[in-house]
Amino acid sequence: MGSLVKKLGLCAAGLLFPALACAQQRETVTPQFSHVLPNAPGKSLIAVTVDYPPGAKSAPHTHAKSAFIYGYVVSGAIRSQVDDQPARVYRAGDAFYEMPGAHHRISENGSDSEPARLLAVFVVDANETTLTTPDGR
Repeated sequence: MGSLVKKLGLCAAGLLFPALACAQQRETVTPQFSHVLPNAPGKSLIAVTVDYPPGAKSAPHTHAKSAFIYGYVVSGAIRSQVDDQPARVYRAGDAFYEMPGAHHRISENGSDSEPARLLAVFVVDANETTLTTPDGR
């Protein structure tokens, strides 16, 4: 699971070094599984859950150049903006996708009083070392 944590680039979320976590409440990313796809040579399927406390947000970021991402809101509401599309609020049961290399400008809890959970599933080149890179890195 250590290489999966490295792949996710989770230092910014404070998962690897909690003492360095931002003062502002951030998301918690939890790896769920990683599996090489035997019928798609060179590709892996990776899933994570992203938990947002009330009012929490992720830093703007890009995803791996090869990553196709499927997002499913498990609970609560997630406000999201990808590339130059308008921001949108997705509620429990809603799904969306992101194309490879997408710029995720906004990803945050749509509520200041209720938590939210997102399941993110990546189809990515098996040799990608980082799935998410905060802007400016």
